[in-house]
Amino acid sequence: MAEQQLVMYEEEFVQIQAVVDRLLRDAMAKVVMLVDMNGQLIAQSGETDHLDVVGLAVLTAGNVAATGGIARILRENGFAIQFHEGEKANIYTFLVSNRLILEVVFDARTSPGLVRLRLKKAGEALAVILEALSRKQNQPGFDLHFEGITDEDIDNLFND
Repeated sequence: MAEQQLVMYEEEFVQIQAVVDRLLRDAMAKVVMLVDMNGQLIAQSGETDHLDVVGLAVLTAGNVAATGGIARILRENGFAIQFHEGEKANIYTFLVSNRLILEVVFDARTSPGLVRLRLKKAGEALAVILEALSRKQNQPGFDLHFEGITDEDIDNLFND
């Protein structure tokens, strides 16, 4: 069964960005990113000026997909948390409600234990936001196709 498309409004984006910003601060991380399963970057925080966040988001989604394949071969339900340790940077990846990927890049300024603890709490907060979004999408009258929009409305939107 196909996963319902994630539709987000400004209210939810602000809530999500607040969780991402708080995780960056509380985990003493370098970068925090929230990515969908297709590799689309949803939110980011931290030292991203000299980082290819789009490339990292796509590769992260690919890594999660590959790890899901490994889980199937091992007859596991999946791996909700992944950890990569490098010489200068470490990465924790956490699946949120099997719909989004929360990634934390950190260095020796913090410990993996603290990052993991804060990551799980942020994941729980994001799961609550996703559940509220899902309820909103399932309300009567919610329409992903925007049937009431006319060609004239679209033309007016894009005219200077």
